[in-house]
Amino acid sequence: VQLVESGGGLVQAGGSLSLSCAVSVRIFSSYSMGWFRQAQGKEREFVAAIRWGSGNTYYTDSVKGRFTIAKDNAKNTVYLQMTSLKPEDTDVYYCAADQIFGKPPVYSDDYEYWGQGTQVTVSS
Repeated sequence: VQLVESGGGLVQAGGSLSLSCAVSVRIFSSYSMGWFRQAQGKEREFVAAIRWGSGNTYYTDSVKGRFTIAKDNAKNTVYLQMTSLKPEDTDVYYCAADQIFGKPPVYSDDYEYWGQGTQVTVSS
């Protein structure tokens, strides 16, 4: 299973960016897809997740109302639409995939498959 992120870049505070994560195989309904971010020297932080089958979504508090996670079943792709970006959103963003049962798919340790990461930089 390969995950390939795209869409990162440099944007001014208040701007928007959209990230994509394409998965190399068909995503089954039992899978969850998550977005995490990590600054150098810090732990990987949960951002958003979606259950592929139900479409249920999860967000960390700091991005609620600003970020939206969505999926395209036909393209095996998950998106992260980011608006009202802040300098503190600057990080490397990673997408992840795995089957996660019985708990919210918000913990990085529960994911086996990861993309290579894409840099998001928000200037003030």
